[in-house]
Amino acid sequence: VKQDEEITVGLGGGVTVPATLVGRDPGTDLAVLKADLKIPVAELNESQRQPGNLAMVIGRSADSGVNATLGVISAVSGSWRTWRGGRLDQYIRLDATLYPGSSGGAVIDTAGQTLGIATSGLSRIAGLAIPVSTVNRVVDELLAKGHISRGYLGVGLQPIALPAALAKQLNLTAPGGVILLSVELGGPSERAGLMIGDILISLNGKTVEDTDDVQSVLEPGFVGQEVKATLVRGGALTEVSITIGERPRRVD
Repeated sequence: VKQDEEITVGLGGGVTVPATLVGRDPGTDLAVLKADLKIPVAELNESQRQPGNLAMVIGRSADSGVNATLGVISAVSGSWRTWRGGRLDQYIRLDATLYPGSSGGAVIDTAGQTLGIATSGLSRIAGLAIPVSTVNRVVDELLAKGHISRGYLGVGLQPIALPAALAKQLNLTAPGGVILLSVELGGPSERAGLMIGDILISLNGKTVEDTDDVQSVLEPGFVGQEVKATLVRGGALTEVSITIGERPRRVD
């Protein structure tokens, strides 16, 4: 859903009804629409998936109408963060061709239940199924607030290796951290006193070696919360407290 107005929902027989956008979450590639209609809803299944399970993706395109593609679930793992910053409760990779119109369609198991929503926009490797638990969580928050709150530090970061002698001198167990390349004026980190060149090595006592490690304090529940950060500044350790802000909303 790339537009905010003049949205319609297509039904069987070529019928369309107007809909309004409640909210969207680019991080999980989900959007919620509201329309005045009464139609049957799919039965959802949140049970554990296994590689090799059959999965069918049901989509619709303007040219061919309803279409389907059949494949297997090729990989399953735990909670996974997308390259857009959202979090899926489970990583479910599909070995099924996602034709035009398939992305956004239902992923159906052999019992005819919906196990997720197909997307080609969250992975550069293959199509994924956004699990039902993630869909329900994101939909609930979009209905409540119209957007998804995500944490925000206001910094540009780059992984960096620490000199072995410095790491030994400071009694650090990790070989590196992330260096601040930029600090946004008026952002949470700038207000906390962080500066360009600081090397972040831990947040809330957890080691930080890569930018992915920073994501642990950027979940919605951390917005407005204070976290402890340990830095290397000028060859010495220093600690600061950062109040996590809410990521500014942008039009995607």
